[in-house]
Amino acid sequence: MNDKENKMSFMPVNKLMITMGIPMILSMMLQAVYNIVDSIFIGGMEEVGEQALNALTLAFPVQMLMVAVGIGTGVGMGAVISMRLGQENRERANKTAGNAFFLAGIIYIAFLLFGVLGVTAYIQSQTNNRMIADMAVGYLKICCIWSMGIVFFSIFEKLLQATGKSLYSTIAQVAGAIVNMILDPILIYGWLGFPALGVHGAAYATVLGQIASLILAAVFHFRKNKEITNGLVYLKPSLRIIKEIYSIGLPAIIAQALMSVMTYGLNRIFVQIDEAVVTAYGLFYKIQQFILFAAFGLRDAITPIVSFNYGKRDKVRINSGIRYGLGYTLAMMLIGTLFLEIFAKPFSEMFGLAGSTEEICIGAMRIISISFVFAGANVAFQGIFQALESGLESLIVSVCRQFLLVLPVAWLLSKIAVENRERTWVVWLTFLIAEGISCLISVIFMKRIEKKKISSLKVS
Repeated sequence: MNDKENKMSFMPVNKLMITMGIPMILSMMLQAVYNIVDSIFIGGMEEVGEQALNALTLAFPVQMLMVAVGIGTGVGMGAVISMRLGQENRERANKTAGNAFFLAGIIYIAFLLFGVLGVTAYIQSQTNNRMIADMAVGYLKICCIWSMGIVFFSIFEKLLQATGKSLYSTIAQVAGAIVNMILDPILIYGWLGFPALGVHGAAYATVLGQIASLILAAVFHFRKNKEITNGLVYLKPSLRIIKEIYSIGLPAIIAQALMSVMTYGLNRIFVQIDEAVVTAYGLFYKIQQFILFAAFGLRDAITPIVSFNYGKRDKVRINSGIRYGLGYTLAMMLIGTLFLEIFAKPFSEMFGLAGSTEEICIGAMRIISISFVFAGANVAFQGIFQALESGLESLIVSVCRQFLLVLPVAWLLSKIAVENRERTWVVWLTFLIAEGISCLISVIFMKRIEKKKISSLKVS
């Protein structure tokens, strides 16, 4: 394999970051958009709209966990494949891809079993409201049992991104989102002669959209990804390769899985204040994803670019990848903060909120959005750490920003809100505190990694 076969070897890093990053950013932001659209349609259900939104909030942590495990495995696989291609070791890259498909099968079986056996107990641990619990259980069972779409799509998506073909993964993501958004009103409200399935209809629309993305991504991979050779022989599990995948991917899994743990924990803390706080936070979380998923998309461009050139020991291109990645991420987060500050009220009105729930949601948007710059920097640093085989540092940042500095602080601040409901806004300061301190930790780690792993490389 010569350098001309992979644009990550020769294209200027600034241009490469843009050409790879824009499709990934659009893909991730579109995913956030159709999560928001789901909530808009659900909120429009007569009489039970707000309860249905609450049900989706309770189910959301497990949906995030599916994405976490699938994408984390894909991120680890993609970084290893990029590194092996940079080293011109195609056979090892092929085996890495095969092992990732084997792991995806195991992951799907685990979520299938949870869907059958564990969903009811999980939902009942968060609410005593029978109506909300029934809707959440039905929704989540469908999402788990039919989770093969999101799990296997995550692998195909990262395979395309690892070889610089992110446009194709974006097309597949867009197709799935369109299917989801078209089916939402049809299945929720019973349009075109279909039965009105309510919350269950939203779940079926979601999984059918994911399966559509999977099919299209698989077609693109097998037809366009010439750098990877496919075959049953490569599916044979190798403990060594699995360790390589998860030495990079496990921090990514934990990073996203901690979002599930954090959301679950916050649901239990916020319900002590008021169910309206849970509903408002759940809606805000989906709105903020529109901004933060842009950072995740750019991170998915930063990681293979830095990883590929780290495999080639190209110091100049490694540093350029880090510099441009951080710069573009911070710019996007500043724009996102201004966007939510200006449009907080119109966003809350989209979901049909009123009264105290609307006020709480607006307060969440205007306070938490201040933390976006720190959050974006943390996401970018984590992608850089993963690319430079510094998974422990990425893991520590994840634990700090999504667990260690969130749940205890939220619990303490919730005591103020419980005593005085007019001070509910103080709980949103949790995120500014957690992201700010975590960003300081990230900067310290980056300086240490630069000295240890980059400074010693020779300029080619």
